[in-house]
Amino acid sequence: MLILRDDDVARAERASVVAIGVFDGLHLGHQQVIGQVRSLAKQRGALSTVVTFDPHPALVLAPESAPLQLGTLEQRLEGFESLGVDQVRILHFTPEMARESAQHFVERVLVNELRACAVVVGEDFQFGHDRAGDVAMLAHEGAKFHFEVLPAPIYGGSQRWSSTAVRNALSSGDLFSANALLGRAFTLRGAVVHGDARGAQLGFKTANLALDVRQQLPELGIYAGAARTAPRAWWPASISVGTRPQFYDDGKVLVEVHLSGFDGDLYGDNLDVAFMSRLRGEMTFASSAELVAQIDRDVVQTLDIYKRFIPESSALLG
Repeated sequence: MLILRDDDVARAERASVVAIGVFDGLHLGHQQVIGQVRSLAKQRGALSTVVTFDPHPALVLAPESAPLQLGTLEQRLEGFESLGVDQVRILHFTPEMARESAQHFVERVLVNELRACAVVVGEDFQFGHDRAGDVAMLAHEGAKFHFEVLPAPIYGGSQRWSSTAVRNALSSGDLFSANALLGRAFTLRGAVVHGDARGAQLGFKTANLALDVRQQLPELGIYAGAARTAPRAWWPASISVGTRPQFYDDGKVLVEVHLSGFDGDLYGDNLDVAFMSRLRGEMTFASSAELVAQIDRDVVQTLDIYKRFIPESSALLG
């Protein structure tokens, strides 16, 4: 897959069928769009192309209300590649770009750079300065520059596919719905950093993840899941997302992961942590012994869920 950034863009040698968007989380709706783009590109002998933005435009336009991220740019690119996209144009979103007119964006990116022969967008798509561009305006420009504008699917049955719906499900503890919308297990990626070693003291060594403050997290609690470091295999993982009320009254939110059966050194590695099932909320215990007994039950339950999940892991873990 070819990745095109602002510094290395030249006019494409072949036409493209293009999808435009942030594609945060690459949920089922995004996957349907990309499938449509690939099919059209094959029919027309063109390149399947995704135009995406980094950072999320809302972080530039309204950082105080910008949505939390469902994944990193690296995860997004890996997802595009796994879906068979030929090339990705990453637009670095800046205040200057925010002032670019919709018409100029069409001519600069879609026409001059990518030679678009078709563009696939959702019915509520808006772009350009003050979001002045919409599907009707894009179709008008398409008639002028000889590219077709096609509608993207935004519903799966009665469910509207959206990154917002995934965030809402995660934050409310509805992991089942979040994973159903994503078409796979929600997966965090972060570097493993040193913690206070409380897990090791209790007999359950944990990997502590350093995450972007803009990262969407599931509701606080204990989860069954899986974890891997590239290029290693997946391991069953008991996951804590919480403030550790057993030890702190006002602790910061941490993501701690116990990999059952793993005994290597993960410090400095990037860890992918996939959430399969929510086990319980955070709890406090009368003694360390009671806490250890509960963690042991969590690990046993995690292993059982992981074993049942394994037959589907190639699709659901990504």
